[in-house]
Amino acid sequence: MKPAAFAYCAPTSLDEAVRALQAADGDGKVMAGGQSLMPLLNFRMTRPTMVVDLTKIPDLSFIEQRGDRVAIGALTRHADLEFSALIAERLPVMSAAMPHVAHLAIRNRGTIGGSLSHADPAAELPMLAVFYSATIRAQGPAGRRDIAAEDFFVSALATCLDPDEIVFEIEFPVLETHTGWAFEEVSRRFGDFALACIALSIETRDGAIVDARVAVMGVADTPLRLRDAEQALLGARGDAAAAFGAVVRGCVAPNSDIHVSADYRRALIGALAEKAFTRAWQRAAGGPK
Repeated sequence: MKPAAFAYCAPTSLDEAVRALQAADGDGKVMAGGQSLMPLLNFRMTRPTMVVDLTKIPDLSFIEQRGDRVAIGALTRHADLEFSALIAERLPVMSAAMPHVAHLAIRNRGTIGGSLSHADPAAELPMLAVFYSATIRAQGPAGRRDIAAEDFFVSALATCLDPDEIVFEIEFPVLETHTGWAFEEVSRRFGDFALACIALSIETRDGAIVDARVAVMGVADTPLRLRDAEQALLGARGDAAAAFGAVVRGCVAPNSDIHVSADYRRALIGALAEKAFTRAWQRAAGGPK
């Protein structure tokens, strides 16, 4: 199929882009890399009257350190994140996750801002934003605002953005003291959407965990930060993988779908949690990175 007819504009500034969306009166769509929007247009699952192409706007593609945070422009492509030395050093869980995002041809076009705004519950970047407690910056007619990642995702394919707001930048805090980390994902084929996925990082002291960060995806309509699982890890030692897996299983209530049953998905996230714990503990102990 081909898209329904729509008007197209390629503004050269963020202000101009916001005005174009505002003129569309809630019936406009933003295009960044186009990897999510174009299939929706072709299948006529969305029929905007206006498509606003952001690719002519300068200075929206960058990766830079700002103190204890890493700032990323909304038009930064997945491949740029995948091969960035700064991301590998400062946000290692993100670096480990990026090769799992679809295939390289898509990573060469897809953008972080587009992925976050599309809000697919089985996409890696929304979960990474929740995992790192990222701040998502958006601009609309009323000006700019900062949105916490956990508040940004409302449900599957839905965010708290107003129809005339545009994500322009994301800031990720660096987990300086978390020396142990892991990213684990299972999909039917490499490059497919995840059936389940977990990100974990830990800080250890005197042979025990003193701080932890846990997020999952593929088990709910939005990515989830599992604070109960984080709390359960405090004081844990290297033999706690099975117990951690059980806690994670108890924290989620997935639905069945055409791919797998709810029971399978719950068992899968528990198994991934055990694997993630083992790898994170090994890294915290100075093992393989």
